[in-house]
Amino acid sequence: MADKMSIYAEFWPYYLGEHSNPLCRKLHFIGTTLALIAFTAFVITGEAIYLLLALFCGYALAWTGHFFVEKNRPATFKYPLWSLISDFRMYFLWISGNLDKDLKSTIVKE
Repeated sequence: MADKMSIYAEFWPYYLGEHSNPLCRKLHFIGTTLALIAFTAFVITGEAIYLLLALFCGYALAWTGHFFVEKNRPATFKYPLWSLISDFRMYFLWISGNLDKDLKSTIVKE
């Protein structure tokens, strides 16, 4: 990866490459689902604990996937906004059934 990517179109293939292991993607999916549930509870109740729970669920499972499954450094440390956007993009591609197609067309095999 270059020192710093300047456009999102460069980042997306890199992001998918950092999630090449299906278990890592599953941990992201579970974490994002739990984060969305907790965030919804926060919106409904106004209880800040749900907002903290949303952040914890989303990041704890995703980072577990990176540190212990992919054995790489989460992109969120260098690209926090693009990583958040990409996590939701990957999540909704998965739900829509289009993630495999996007993975195949985006990740460059070494």
